[in-house]
Amino acid sequence: MHHSNELLRNVHQGVPSPELESSIFRRSLIRGDCLYYHYGCDGLDDRGWGCGYRTLQTLSSWVRHQTSGENTPPTLREIQQALVQTEDKPASFVGSRGWIGSFEIALCLDSFHQVPCKIMHVRQGAELQNQVAELHGHFDRFGSPAMMGGDSDNASRAILGVCSGERGHYLLVLDPHYFGAGGSLEKETAHAEGWVAWRKIDSFDQVSFYNFCLPQLAAK
Repeated sequence: MHHSNELLRNVHQGVPSPELESSIFRRSLIRGDCLYYHYGCDGLDDRGWGCGYRTLQTLSSWVRHQTSGENTPPTLREIQQALVQTEDKPASFVGSRGWIGSFEIALCLDSFHQVPCKIMHVRQGAELQNQVAELHGHFDRFGSPAMMGGDSDNASRAILGVCSGERGHYLLVLDPHYFGAGGSLEKETAHAEGWVAWRKIDSFDQVSFYNFCLPQLAAK
């Protein structure tokens, strides 16, 4: 069951800038609407394993707004079925609590929406700063939300922008780990509790690897 009409839309709007406006020299953001999918938003308790699926649903919601105008991304089960059909996963994956990452998300965006993705691998967090220009270029060219995963706790998250200023570089992170039914979270609470926030790039695990999934669909 979907509750997309109850989910927060464009929850990142209004998030305070990480620096004074006068000190920001480049900021690149998504363009277009996306919905905030998170643990339990459709009544399914997927805590501990579903963050990749929820991030995929957030990206899918953006694609649907850009193309068909429909608001309902695939369910977690439909995602698992698609990965079996593409022969990426065995039949036993359907109904399991198996994680998915950037590669599976790329397969699903292609399978459901015929949107190709670029996978960007970062060997360790200390090298994230070397990819800032690439991320600025992605948001400036396409304006599509990205997925970031692969750190030490295998967490997946959506990236909705990048900002560079006098104090360094920041990513605008949308965290799918909030747990609650659709409609249970207010935008102000999401901001106050940090479920969507600018995060300094050197705050990520400096030794863990990271993978990004960058949908290659330009905003209207």
